[in-house]
Amino acid sequence: DNAMTTRDDYLFAAKLAETAERYDEMQEAMRSVVLADAKLNAEERSLFSAAYKHVAASRRSTARMISDLENKESDSTNKGKIKEYRDKVETELEQICNDAIELMDKHLIPACPDAEAKVFFYKLKGDYWRYLAEFHKDEKRQADCDKGMESYTEAKAACAELDKTNALRLGLALNMSVFYYEILQDQEKAIALAQEAFDEAVDEMDNLSESAYKESSSILQL
Repeated sequence: DNAMTTRDDYLFAAKLAETAERYDEMQEAMRSVVLADAKLNAEERSLFSAAYKHVAASRRSTARMISDLENKESDSTNKGKIKEYRDKVETELEQICNDAIELMDKHLIPACPDAEAKVFFYKLKGDYWRYLAEFHKDEKRQADCDKGMESYTEAKAACAELDKTNALRLGLALNMSVFYYEILQDQEKAIALAQEAFDEAVDEMDNLSESAYKESSSILQL
């Protein structure tokens, strides 16, 4: 079956690109995997997430660095040049975020086979709205915040079917608390969220296998 071979080829290319640390190519390959068949297994979900996170992370740190330079620059001509450069990087970041969100909305979320996949993608979608809210202003930023909150809330609702110690559930609580802390500037809510997840998980820790215990406890330490 040629279509399956093609998808497998893209998957192999994504793994190869990841090993070579060529993340733009990894992202392209995973995008093709999704378009060929969006029903991703756990390993493929991790590859999709890693690919998009890497290409977004490099732009996010660059944008922050350029923003700092812009704030320190006193010469207005140079300040203008730095701003142009920042706009260019932010446009790239915006395209990456919008692409990830669109793939999740149109393909990945509708094809979710179970609650775990649903939590995974709604959480990831919330993260990308959070990345956009980091540099957008005014109405745009408000829209990002609303959509981010919507995505994280959907993820939290789907969590009902997962164990309280599930690493994904804990990761969601952590990311949501970052969203409250950094984006909504609601420190109290951020701490309360993280604490609640921590307390629930600690209560259940004794019932875990060793590998699950290690994964969950490493997240709790964060």
